[in-house]
Amino acid sequence: MGDPALSRRGFLAASAAAGLGMTTLSACGGDSDGGSSGTTTIEWWNISTTEPAKTVWAALARKFEAQNPKVKIKIVQMENDAFKSKMTALTSSGKLPDIFHTWGGGVLKQQVDAGLVEDLTDRTKPWGDALLPVAREPYLIDDKVYGIPFDIGMIGFWYNKALFAKAGISAPPTTWSGFLEAVRKLKTAGVTPLALAGKEKWPGMYYWAYLAMRTAGAGALEKAYADKDFTGAPFVEAGEHLKELVALQPFQKGFLGAAYNSPTGQAAAVGNGKAAMELMGQWAPVVQADAGKGLGKDLGFFPFPAVEGGKGALTEVFGGGGGHALRRGAPQAAVDFLKFFASEATDLELVKKTGTLPVVPAAESAIADPNIKAVQEQLTKATGFQLYLDQAYAPAVGQEVNDSVAALIAGSKSPGQVAESITKTAKEEQ
Repeated sequence: MGDPALSRRGFLAASAAAGLGMTTLSACGGDSDGGSSGTTTIEWWNISTTEPAKTVWAALARKFEAQNPKVKIKIVQMENDAFKSKMTALTSSGKLPDIFHTWGGGVLKQQVDAGLVEDLTDRTKPWGDALLPVAREPYLIDDKVYGIPFDIGMIGFWYNKALFAKAGISAPPTTWSGFLEAVRKLKTAGVTPLALAGKEKWPGMYYWAYLAMRTAGAGALEKAYADKDFTGAPFVEAGEHLKELVALQPFQKGFLGAAYNSPTGQAAAVGNGKAAMELMGQWAPVVQADAGKGLGKDLGFFPFPAVEGGKGALTEVFGGGGGHALRRGAPQAAVDFLKFFASEATDLELVKKTGTLPVVPAAESAIADPNIKAVQEQLTKATGFQLYLDQAYAPAVGQEVNDSVAALIAGSKSPGQVAESITKTAKEEQ
């Protein structure tokens, strides 16, 4: 799936995998002693609150415990933004959970550079090496393994076929001008074109990142970060294209205060048929059904359109996949859990029950959902891949991208100011 030669900034994910019920945010690091009982308690932090993944992951933890009677898994579950905020604080404090969700990229590298993450290169051989190479890329730092993937995927448009038909749109748009025209047709038909979780900022970042890829090419975002300069014309142009979209007022009422997976948020707006599209990852159908009703056969998927005159190709994609990393010094039981989670049996269960895209080659045949197959097909023919910017870059830079793009969408920053703000933060990060 995809090109094994893609760079480390090629993959990552905000995957909607979940855990058990929320537990107290106690001191991190499992009890590898366990007292006289000899029980090892492993603390496992993961993201998302959606079903069915929440129940499936909890059952997998209990299954592992049954196979390993002297190990207990303590699950700490948080939603995306809360998790990122807490992990940033913990990184500063120097103490991370035994097992924690990671998207790889610059955030993981920062944790590695701080000496907080376990080197898994030798501890995960040979089973870790058997996973799909493209899925492993985000967790390779200086040719060493610091995370194990459980998912891969990409960002694209999820749309309501019935609402497209109502607006007289016969096929998904393949160009940016065609996309804007589709937005106009939907508005004319009395349909809200797009749902956006403006409150959480990261969903809006997807638009600017993709537009930058389409105008400048897939490698431009990585080069801009390396050069600490986002002021080039293609990045300003990306903001202009986004500003053009915002001027059409395509988003649902109250979008600036909307969350992603709440009952009145972005996913629910699409899942309940109140908005025609959302730009989101491969987990979108599951969250739409959990937060709303879900669209069933009316749900479709298409890649982000090409920008006329741009250097980027329709086959260059943006996204990533979720993984797990371990705190430095984590007990062997934590490594054993990663091996269990990366097994064929577990991957088959995740694919069949949660719509996860497989990282174990033998599990690919289990994909049944046509939309998930469509995502996989896009990944298979990808000619370039860019990791989520708020994970590919150092945390401060990634946050500035999110903040600045959110300000552009809200109308308080110009495209040029967005480029300048990101550049300023990137230079200060040195």
